[in-house]
Amino acid sequence: MNKTILVTGGAGFIGSAVVRHLMANTSYNIVNVDKLTYAASPESVGPAAQSSRYTLLQTDICDLAALRKAFSTHRPAAVMHLAAESHVDRSISGPGAFVQSNIVGTYNMLEAAREYWNALSEGDKKAFRFHHISTDEVFGTLGDTGFFTETSPYQPNSPYSASKASSDHLVRAWHETFGLPVLVTNCSNNYGPWQAPEKLIPVVILACLNGKPIPVYGEGKNVRDWLFVDDHARALVTVVEKATPGSTWNIGCHNDVPNLTIIRKICALMDELSPNKAKLKKHEDLISFVKDRPGHDFRYAIDPKKIETELGWKPLADFDTHLRTTVKWYLENQAWCETALARIKAAH
Repeated sequence: MNKTILVTGGAGFIGSAVVRHLMANTSYNIVNVDKLTYAASPESVGPAAQSSRYTLLQTDICDLAALRKAFSTHRPAAVMHLAAESHVDRSISGPGAFVQSNIVGTYNMLEAAREYWNALSEGDKKAFRFHHISTDEVFGTLGDTGFFTETSPYQPNSPYSASKASSDHLVRAWHETFGLPVLVTNCSNNYGPWQAPEKLIPVVILACLNGKPIPVYGEGKNVRDWLFVDDHARALVTVVEKATPGSTWNIGCHNDVPNLTIIRKICALMDELSPNKAKLKKHEDLISFVKDRPGHDFRYAIDPKKIETELGWKPLADFDTHLRTTVKWYLENQAWCETALARIKAAH
């Protein structure tokens, strides 16, 4: 009988990439626990949706009774916990939802997992893993040089990053206090197909497509380390299968780029792939600098040496190649974008 992995947030951007990877490259059964909020797209799991190895449970991670039932019914060998509110701007205008989903929801997941784990046989207890997927934003901001490592101090600056930092600390405490075999990963910014169109790269693509201003915070000098979502999915599965309980892992690919640089790259691709309707010479003419957002971290950059040397993972994606792939995907999936934007608008 195939082992089961319970994935929370598996209809989200990163979660669906994990589901697609598990379906294509492993024999696990997959139970996707997802509330199906505005940021979710059930269709993003691809062929998994028609597979007998895949089960979708429309469940809120803040519903402890429903989580207990999911564990007792499906008997997972591991949990990959990705469900979270993740849009920083939304955390500024409405932090309460982030406290509920990211902190209370993670607490409920830990408690449901602990109760289930305590009742397992000794062999199954030893093999079980609770993998919590987090962000590099918990470390705060870097100056012009340096990289985040697994020992970087936590200094979150937004309600989003503070809620994720809180959940990281809860996961660690459940390991130290109760012995739950946990893993924590902190990743850099992801990009690729199926990302909700309120995030930077799809925002720029859709603004170009519609001839609308491209908003750039401050001077556009803030730096982010970009990781292709399929590379991230491979890394997450590598960690859940190979890592020692209680360990933490940073996932990135030394691809730190100023926001204005990536926006200009997208504009150049749009000039080539989709000549704009506004009849401007270049899509770059749509760039509009706006007031910086509060608590906007200057620079993120991850040192992935530990996962590369100890677990053998390395990113495969070339940034420019996969940025082109991503732009093409959004151009070819405009109907999905319109539906996703309507969900976002309704959620405001």
